[in-house]
Amino acid sequence: MISRVRGTVLSISLDHVVVEVGGVGLAITATPATLATLRTGEEAVLETTLVVREDSLTLFGFADSQSRELFGLLQTVSGIGPRIAMATLAVLDPNQLRAALGEGSVAVLTQVPGIGRKGAERLIIELRDKVGSLATVTAETVATGNGVVRGSVVEALVGLGFAARQAEQAVDAVLAENGVSDTPTVLRRALATLGRKR
Repeated sequence: MISRVRGTVLSISLDHVVVEVGGVGLAITATPATLATLRTGEEAVLETTLVVREDSLTLFGFADSQSRELFGLLQTVSGIGPRIAMATLAVLDPNQLRAALGEGSVAVLTQVPGIGRKGAERLIIELRDKVGSLATVTAETVATGNGVVRGSVVEALVGLGFAARQAEQAVDAVLAENGVSDTPTVLRRALATLGRKR
């Protein structure tokens, strides 16, 4: 199993990155938050999981081992495959996911595309004890983190080819919306906004 990849970033797309390792370009599926930390031409180090299917080999990459562990843990629940597990980590960062599971928050888990009420309840029942309870993010923490989120998302959008001013305006508009402050959600909504303007 390929559990870690280190190499030069050749290209970054909306849902994957291509990293050159020993002269071979590996396509690695990753969340928007993970992709936002990468830069074309620079070295990347990703924790990875290789998912083997009859008709495909898919490499999934993560910024840290905690995310990779949660990715594997999610798939131990019936009905949760790699795509839904990845979508979960795209919508919720590891801390938010642990908190939602620990507190039994169905409302938070059903924000993930592909997870309905029954699926969320199943996740809570099966994983609550495995992840442990985690304190919720305070309003002060969210407010402090907004500046960091803004900078990283703007940088990611510029890396994807958008003009800096255009990227800043899109990110500011998303951050102005109530309840939107985590990097994956801001990046996804900003991309949707910019996509409509093209």
